[in-house]
Amino acid sequence: MTFYHQQVQYLQQNLYPKDYLLTQIIRSKKFIDNNYANNINLDDIADKAFFSKFHFIRLFKRYYGVTPHQYLIRVRVAGAKKLLQSGMSISDVCYEIGFESVPSFTKLFKTITGTTPLACQLKSAIKSNFE
Repeated sequence: MTFYHQQVQYLQQNLYPKDYLLTQIIRSKKFIDNNYANNINLDDIADKAFFSKFHFIRLFKRYYGVTPHQYLIRVRVAGAKKLLQSGMSISDVCYEIGFESVPSFTKLFKTITGTTPLACQLKSAIKSNFE
């Protein structure tokens, strides 16, 4: 964190501590929502919010109940479900939403949704055939 960032953070926290914290955490969440498919670095997000990485994780979890990484995974899986339902291939979906390997994507997808990406895709295809 640069000296300037430290000074801005100090002033904002002392003038409006809770408002400032909440505003920065909300801004960080929106950044994740808008950039989940990119290679997001937690250090960069925390730095943009003028927090240390560990302080950022604590604050994010305090306000949202999950760590930034857990939230990012959930957002990516939600995006993956939409793409799978559109008929995109599993490997294309995997890389489109920011995962680096199909096996890790499949494992996380199943952990969060309780079903595999293929089952989700097939369910959507069957459902669309009956509509």
